[in-house]
Amino acid sequence: MADDKVEKAGAATAAPAAPRTVDPAALKPRPPKAKSPPPTLDPKTSGDLARRAFVWHGCAGFITMLLVCFGRFFFPRALFEPKTRFTIGYPSDYGFGVDTKWQQKFRIWVCRNASGLFVIYARCTHLGCTPDWKPSENKFKCPCHGSGFDAEGMNYEGPAPKPMLRCHLELDPTGQIVVDSLKLYDFETGTLKFKDVAPGGQGPLLAV
Repeated sequence: MADDKVEKAGAATAAPAAPRTVDPAALKPRPPKAKSPPPTLDPKTSGDLARRAFVWHGCAGFITMLLVCFGRFFFPRALFEPKTRFTIGYPSDYGFGVDTKWQQKFRIWVCRNASGLFVIYARCTHLGCTPDWKPSENKFKCPCHGSGFDAEGMNYEGPAPKPMLRCHLELDPTGQIVVDSLKLYDFETGTLKFKDVAPGGQGPLLAV
């Protein structure tokens, strides 16, 4: 009886197993998962805008500086000085005394007295400063070292060694006074002197 049970068990073990059925849907490949897009960064953040503006402004400034430096070569560095030969109007425009209206523009004083009309070059003969006309004291006073000159430009106080120089004068065809500040007359030294010069149509003393 025991042998029968053993034979049945062996027979059951030796019998082939029934094939398993597989669902065809399980054999199909699965579709790939859709990847979510990466998070986008906002390009218009305040920090980015500030950095971009700084870079653009820096580049624009650098290029502008180069253009200015390049263009500077086309304009020579010239010194514009006042004219040395010019007209100052008619003799009738000036009364007796000292007229200072041309001091700033041409550095001269137009003076007229009983002898005639003359023009003093407004430069102190000490160190070249421009004296001031003091109407209340009827004299020219140098503010630098105290040199004093009378109404005719003659030195009488301070360190100035000689009178102030006078400009050459003449009349143009229209009767206006022409001043030449490059042609200067000294009092009694040099080739051009105005000491004891008689008034005339041209020279340091104009007859009016």
